[in-house]
Amino acid sequence: MKIIRMKATFGGLDHRELELKEGLNIIEAPNEGGKSTWSAFLRAMFYGINTKERDKQGYIAEKNRYQPWNGGAMEGVVELEWKGEGITLRRGPKGNTPFGKFEAVYTDTGEPVGFLTADNVGETLIGAPREVFERSAFVGQGGAAIDGAPALEARIAALASSGEEDVSYSQVERRLRDWLNRRKHNKTGLIPKLEEELAGNDEIAGRQAKAFRLAQEARREMDKLQTEHKRLQAERDAHLARAMAARRRRWEEAQSALEAAREQVDAMEGELNRYGTPPDKATLQKAQGELNQLNALHTSRKQAEERLEQAKAQEGEATAAAVDPLFPDMTPDQAWEQASEDAQAAGEVPRCGGLYAGGAVALVLAAGSLVLAVAGVLPALWMGGAACGVLAVAGVGLFVSAALRKKRAGALAAELLERYEAEDPQAILTRASAYREACVVAGQAAKQREEAQQALDALLAQDEQTRKALLELVHPFAPTVKDTFGVSAAISRALQLEEKLATARVKLEGAEQLAASLPRPEPVAADPGVEPRFDPAETAARLNAAEGELSRLRSGLAMAQGELNTLGDPAERELRREEAREELEARQTEYAALETALKALDAAHAGLQARFSPALNHLAGDYLAKLTGGKYDKVSLTRQFEALAEEAGGLQPRRALALSQGTADQLYLAVRLAACKLVLPQEEPCPLVLDDALANFDDSRMALALACLEELGEERQILLFTCHSRERAWQEGR
Repeated sequence: MKIIRMKATFGGLDHRELELKEGLNIIEAPNEGGKSTWSAFLRAMFYGINTKERDKQGYIAEKNRYQPWNGGAMEGVVELEWKGEGITLRRGPKGNTPFGKFEAVYTDTGEPVGFLTADNVGETLIGAPREVFERSAFVGQGGAAIDGAPALEARIAALASSGEEDVSYSQVERRLRDWLNRRKHNKTGLIPKLEEELAGNDEIAGRQAKAFRLAQEARREMDKLQTEHKRLQAERDAHLARAMAARRRRWEEAQSALEAAREQVDAMEGELNRYGTPPDKATLQKAQGELNQLNALHTSRKQAEERLEQAKAQEGEATAAAVDPLFPDMTPDQAWEQASEDAQAAGEVPRCGGLYAGGAVALVLAAGSLVLAVAGVLPALWMGGAACGVLAVAGVGLFVSAALRKKRAGALAAELLERYEAEDPQAILTRASAYREACVVAGQAAKQREEAQQALDALLAQDEQTRKALLELVHPFAPTVKDTFGVSAAISRALQLEEKLATARVKLEGAEQLAASLPRPEPVAADPGVEPRFDPAETAARLNAAEGELSRLRSGLAMAQGELNTLGDPAERELRREEAREELEARQTEYAALETALKALDAAHAGLQARFSPALNHLAGDYLAKLTGGKYDKVSLTRQFEALAEEAGGLQPRRALALSQGTADQLYLAVRLAACKLVLPQEEPCPLVLDDALANFDDSRMALALACLEELGEERQILLFTCHSRERAWQEGR
C-alpha cells in the first residue's frame, strides 16, 4: 500500500496538504510544525477516533486534543494505492461525533468501495488491528518502546503455531485466572461463599436454640410482673387522684388571689385618675423639685429686696450729696465748664494799656494841630482849632474808658469769689471738681439700685412663672388647687398613689404568673380506694421500673420470635446445608482442574515462545547490528515484551534501562522493524510511520538508520517526520 496525498483540517493543520512518494519520505518541519499531528491524522483516518475516551490528569483525549484550532469541523482526505487500485478515504463530522462520517471510493470512478467501512478500513488496508499497527509500523513521538497487547500476542502466537489469531496466551490465562478467582477469591469466590454459608448455617442453628430459650424465659418473667404492675398502677392512680385534688385547690386559690389583685389595681387606678390622669412619676418628681426651688427662690427674693432698699438709701445719699445751688440742674461737664469760665473771669486782669496809649496819642495830635494852625500852616485857624478840639476830646475819652474798665473788672472778680465763697479762682475749680465727683458717685448708686431692681424683678418673674407652670401641671388631676401648698399636696398624693399602684401591679403580675403556671386541672378522677404502700415518687419509680422491665421482656420476646421467624424452618435449613456441602465439593474439584489447566497452558506458551522467539530475536538482532554499526548484534524479547541488547562478543544482555536513550531507541526500533517483517502482511505492506524516531541518534547512527530505512523503502513506503535538517541533508548528499 502507498499513500499518495493527505489533506487535513485536524488540530493545528488548517486545510493542509501533504504529498508523498514511494520509498523513504523525509518530512522536515520545525517544532509545532504538525509532524505528530500528521501521524495522528493518518492513524485516525485508518482506525477512527475513540469518542468514549475522556480527559484525565496529564492526558487529553484524542477527540479533544485534535479539535481544529480554527474552530471548524474535524475532517480529512487520504488518497492511496492498494492492490493496484486508487482509493480515496474521507472522514468528517457526523452530528457531534468527530470523524463519525466515513466514505471510501475508488479515486478514478468515485464509486463506493463496498467492502470498506469506518470500522474495518484500518484492519483491511493495514492488515492488522490498531493495537498491532501501533506496536509495529507506527512509532509516535517518544514512543519507540514496545509493550504487549492481546492482539499482537495472538498474532505472534499464530505465526508460531497454526496461524489462528482468535485468541492469545494472555487472554486464555486471564480467562482461566478469572475462573479461578470466581471460585476461590477471598471475598467474591464461590468456594469462600459456600464455606461461609456452611459456617453461617451452623451459626443459625445455634441462634435458633438460643432464641427459643430466651422466648420461654421472657414469657415466664412477664407472667410474674403483670400482677405487680397492676397493683402499682392502682396505687399510682390513688396518688394521682389526691394530687389532682390538691392541684385544684391551689388553682382555685391562685384564681381568687388574681381576682383580688385585679380589683386592687382597678381601685388604685380609679383613685389616681379621679379627676384626670396625672403625669408620669418622673414628671411629678421634677415638679416636687421645682416646689423646693420656690422656697429657695423666696429666700433669694427677700435678699434681693434688702439689697434694693440698701441701694435706694445709698442712691438718696449720693443724690443729696450731688446737689450744689451754684450748679442747678447742670451736668458735671456743664458745671465744670461754667466754673472754668468764672475762675478765668475772676483771675483775669483787664488790659487798658492800649486805651491809655491811644488817649496820649490823641492829645499829642491835638497839640500839634493847634501849633500848625497858629503857625499858619493850615489854610484857616479854625480848622486847626477844630482838629485840636476833636483830638483832645478823643484822648480824654480814651483815658476815661480805660479807668472805668479796670474798675468793672475788679468788681466782677470780687463778686465771683464771693459767690463761690472762694478766696481765689483755683477754689472755684475745686468746688466744681467736688460737684463732678459727687455726680459720679450718685450715678453709680443709681446704677446699683437699677441692677438690684432688675434682679428682684427677675426673681419675681421666675416665681410667678414657676407657680403658674405648677398650677397648670396639677390642674388636670387636681382642679381645685389654687396655691403652692395645694400643688405640693396634690403632687405628694399622686406620687403616693403611683407607688401603691406600682406595688399592686407587681402583686397582680405575680398572681398572673402563678395562675398561668397552674393550668386548669382536669376533673378529679375517682380514688380507687387502694392505700399506697410507697410515696408517690417511689410508686412512680417502681411502676416505671416494672414497665421498663415488661418492655424489655416484650422486646426480648419479640426479638426472639423475630429471630425464629427470620431464621426459617430448621428442616429447610438442614436441606440447604446438604446442598451447599455438595456444591462446595464440586467447586473444589473444578478449582483443582483449573489449576492443572493453567500449568498446562504455561508449559504450552513456553514452547511457543521457544519456537517463535528465536526468529523474532534473530531478525531484531540483524536490524540492531545495522543501526549500531555492528556494536550490538543480539536481541532478546521477554514475555513482557521488554527488549534486551547484547554486544558483539559480550557476555550477557543489557536491559534497555541500562542503555543510553539513543541506543535504547535503536533497540526498540530494531524490534519494531522485526515485528513489521514478521506480524504484518508482506504481500501489500503498509507504510511505516516514524515521528522523530531518530531524534536521539547521533549523526553516525542516524546515517546508519537512514541507510537501513532506505533499504526497507524498497519494500514499503516510509514516512519519517523530523525537526532536524540533517536527515534531508543526508538524503540530498546521497
